[in-house]
Amino acid sequence: MEEQEFRAAIVWLIANGKTEEALERLAKHYGVCVPKLKVGLPKGHKVRTLGCYDAKTKTISVFHGNALKEPFVILHEFYHHARTGIDTKHRGTERYANEFAGKFIRAYQSFVVESLGNN
Repeated sequence: MEEQEFRAAIVWLIANGKTEEALERLAKHYGVCVPKLKVGLPKGHKVRTLGCYDAKTKTISVFHGNALKEPFVILHEFYHHARTGIDTKHRGTERYANEFAGKFIRAYQSFVVESLGNN
């Protein structure tokens, strides 16, 4: 599967409630362990945050269940997971996490536009 197709498929999986499967595929693709997924933010996180990543527990937490179907949130937090080293130090900036997620979203959008054009 080509990279753009892979990215589009990941977004589709997340948007359709198959977030665990998407995370498994992402982890395999990037050679990292599969992060845990949890609904509910850890204590001390602001309510306006839809998601966060805890490097110590290797867990992506989302504010509410609907965020499990939000590709941008899941991919942004997965970026932090993939960039966290063995020493659990946070690596990668918010900007880079946004860019990472954006590449997947744009691939999906291109795939949809292309599919609609072929009908």
